[in-house]
Amino acid sequence: MAEGNRFTLKIITPDRIFYEGEATMVEFNTTEGEIGVYKAHVPTTVIIAPGVLTITDGEEQKEAALHSGFVEILQDKVTIMAEVVEWPKEIDLQRAEEARERAQERLAGKAPGTDVARAEAALRRAMARINAVK
Repeated sequence: MAEGNRFTLKIITPDRIFYEGEATMVEFNTTEGEIGVYKAHVPTTVIIAPGVLTITDGEEQKEAALHSGFVEILQDKVTIMAEVVEWPKEIDLQRAEEARERAQERLAGKAPGTDVARAEAALRRAMARINAVK
């Protein structure tokens, strides 16, 4: 893609600037579904849902696990304010698999007092981590 198709991407967490650079596209999950953003996107703000974040800059792609937060999309800048975002090398795959299994057991067990929404959220976070590594 031509240089003119790039926009500024900044990803911030409470403890660090996770990423700051240019991109030609960024893809992630929102509470309304998956979204892909190019330069000159309609300005909007969206809420993040757990999933894989894909940053594309020309032919290069980077992926990370993105858990929650919100995104401000402007025509030449995208700012992701995330509670947690992790590069695949930062993820303990065994721990993520164990978290997935625990969440699936809680959901399948249907025990009284099970917080279904919390178990579903834990499952989505675990799957985001697993999918980012794979």
